[in-house]
Amino acid sequence: MNSVRETPPGSGVTACGLLAALLVGWACVPSTFAAPVEERYRYAVSLWGIPAGTATMGAEEATSDDGRALRRLVTTIRSNEFISLFFPVKNDVNSLVDAETMLPRHLVFHRREGRRHEDFDVRFDHAVNQVTVLKDDRLSVHSIAPGTHDLLSCIYFLRTMPIPEPDASVYLNIYHDKKNYRVEVRTEAIETIAGPWGTVEAIRLLAVMPFRGIFLNEGNIRFWLTNTEERIPVMMEARVIVGSVRARLEAWKPESLSTFSAKGL
Repeated sequence: MNSVRETPPGSGVTACGLLAALLVGWACVPSTFAAPVEERYRYAVSLWGIPAGTATMGAEEATSDDGRALRRLVTTIRSNEFISLFFPVKNDVNSLVDAETMLPRHLVFHRREGRRHEDFDVRFDHAVNQVTVLKDDRLSVHSIAPGTHDLLSCIYFLRTMPIPEPDASVYLNIYHDKKNYRVEVRTEAIETIAGPWGTVEAIRLLAVMPFRGIFLNEGNIRFWLTNTEERIPVMMEARVIVGSVRARLEAWKPESLSTFSAKGL
């Protein structure tokens, strides 16, 4: 395997973004995570309003070799039988994060979108602000900013932080595909939305995306978190190559979540 060391973050980095990492002027340690330590959400994915597949997001307890508490974050996306005829999608993301700081330790991402196949294995060393990446049998080492998150840990980290008032933004750091990004997350509104969960008050956020993330997006991602301590992501919308895609929560675990009426997995 070839070993490549790249330049520090900031060299040619676009200063706009999605969700993730250390806020400018904020501590990187999040507040107490109000959501259950173990949780699972299933989303119905639609394209142009047509059923297109299923996405899941979940978290579970884990422990490091040195006994430190971790959380394992897992997300999957699957296209249904009809969509798979012309654009099959099978994405799997697994991120191991520190339970206290929500900073990532190890990310594994298998992307299968149409003819595009990619596999990422990223190990974070926050003590020296570096990542070691294995992609396409090629090993490389990259510098990162303090408090940098991955594609998945940033979503859970965001749920732990105070959300800014409408028309205000926070800025986060994300590492993805050998590049560092500074990402803007803007609060657009607090509104009432309805779905299979019933009617809830939700915070509508816009993540300004300079790269393709987990959700097949070709641009910004808009998402809704319940305006409760759990900050449950109930809906997401994004532009994709062939139109607009929406993921709407349809089932969850544990069933006892106070935000919703019972409709468990």
